[in-house]
Amino acid sequence: MRATGIVRRIDDLGRVVVPKEIRRILKIREGDPLEIYTDKEGEIILKKYSPIGELTNFAREYAEAIAGVSGYKVIITDRDQIIAVSGGVKRDYQGRGITKELEDVMVERDIIFNDSGRKGIKVTDESGYEGLSQIICPIVCDGDIIGSVIIMGKDSSIPLGDADVRLASVAAAFLGKQMESQ
Repeated sequence: MRATGIVRRIDDLGRVVVPKEIRRILKIREGDPLEIYTDKEGEIILKKYSPIGELTNFAREYAEAIAGVSGYKVIITDRDQIIAVSGGVKRDYQGRGITKELEDVMVERDIIFNDSGRKGIKVTDESGYEGLSQIICPIVCDGDIIGSVIIMGKDSSIPLGDADVRLASVAAAFLGKQMESQ
């Protein structure tokens, strides 16, 4: 655990303010849920809660099924990082944080379809697959954006089409419904 040197007092309603600097570093936005833990030493631990993180194993299996049937690269994210990857790009993406550009695309709630050859949306700062065809579909649960489904072609010679856009849309809708039923 890292010391910050910041001290806050609890108010009369039992609230404590998480400093802006810490919220910025951890990408905690207004309205984001936090999990509260305690340990044996009496420490209180706040952890950013990822609703779709509860479905990590399910999302991984789902991504593998889509990749197996379609032959494409499939990435599933929450609002901060990649939680499931399939189609031969695991070491390049698994567990990495997403870019501000991808986060902005999710917030817009639009499906993004970049044909092969166009500049794609950079998924992570370290990724290098921006020249490939790409579909990005936000995952919505109870009206909130909780992540995205990304489908990418294997190489620039295989363009994605309308059926692939529908595949990404169905995957995102299905994951959103799974979260609503949790």
